[in-house]
Amino acid sequence: MADRDDKNRKIVFTGASGGIGTMIRPLLAKHYPGLVLSDRAKPASLLASETFVAADLTKPDEVAAAVKGAHSVIHLGGHSTEGAWDAILQANIIGCYNLFEAARLAGVKRVIFASSNHAVGFYPRKRKIRTDVTVRPDSRYGVSKAFGEALGALYADKHGMSVTCIRIGNVGPKPLDVRRLSIWISPEDITQLIRIGLEHPDIRFDIVYGASDNEASWWDNSRARQLGYRPTGKAEDHRAHAVAEQAKVGPDPVGDLFQGGTFTSAEFTNDPKRAGP
Repeated sequence: MADRDDKNRKIVFTGASGGIGTMIRPLLAKHYPGLVLSDRAKPASLLASETFVAADLTKPDEVAAAVKGAHSVIHLGGHSTEGAWDAILQANIIGCYNLFEAARLAGVKRVIFASSNHAVGFYPRKRKIRTDVTVRPDSRYGVSKAFGEALGALYADKHGMSVTCIRIGNVGPKPLDVRRLSIWISPEDITQLIRIGLEHPDIRFDIVYGASDNEASWWDNSRARQLGYRPTGKAEDHRAHAVAEQAKVGPDPVGDLFQGGTFTSAEFTNDPKRAGP
C-alpha cells in the first residue's frame, strides 16, 4: 500500500496537547516519525521527531497553515466534553468545518475524525447497536460529534477524501467505572484504529467504535474487524477496579439507563420512558 510505505508523508495531529493526544503520541511516533503536532498550547514535551504548529481551530488562517502540505490529518482537536453552546459551536462545529475545508484546499487525502459514543448516547444499555443506527446524541457535545461525522461524509462523497470516524468510548489505562467496562479502549487499541484509518486502502467513509475487546460491550464493531482491527485490551481484566470505583459514585436513575451515562442525565427534564428509541 502506497500510504503505508511512504514514510515521508506529512501527518498533522490536532489536539495533540489534550488527554488522549498525550497518551497516544509516543505510540504513533513509533510508526510515523515526523508527526506535526497542533493545538492552541504547546505540549509539555516534544519528542525529537515531532514538530509543533500552534493553531486555534476557530481561526481559518491558522488551521490552513497547520495542514499545509499534509497528506493526512488526525483530528482530535476541539472541546472535549459537554459545555456551553457557544464553546461547543466555536470549537467543535465551526472549528471542525474549518479543519475539513482547510484539509480539502491543502489536498489532504485522509482524515481521522475523533467522534464520540455521545453521538449515540441515548440508546439504552440493554440494546447492542451497529454503526449505522440513527444518531441519538445525549448532549450538545454529542450533537457536535454527529455533525462532524456528517461533515466527514460530505467531504468523502463530494471531494473524494478518505474519512474514518472513531466513536471513542473512554481512553485510558483501565476502565474508570462499571459503565466504562462496556466502552473502554486502551491507548494501544485506539492507536491501532488510527493506523487503520491512515493506511487501509479501501476506506472512503467509515464509522467504527473506539472500544477494546470488551465482554460487556454495547456495540457491534464488526466493521472495524473487517478493516483488520484486532484489539488486545480487555475491560474484564479490570472489573474489580471498575466495580470498586462505581461504589464511590452511587446510582443515577437516568444515566444508568442509557449508554451515555451522566451526559444523558445532566439537564434532563423528560420522562425517562420517553427518552431514547
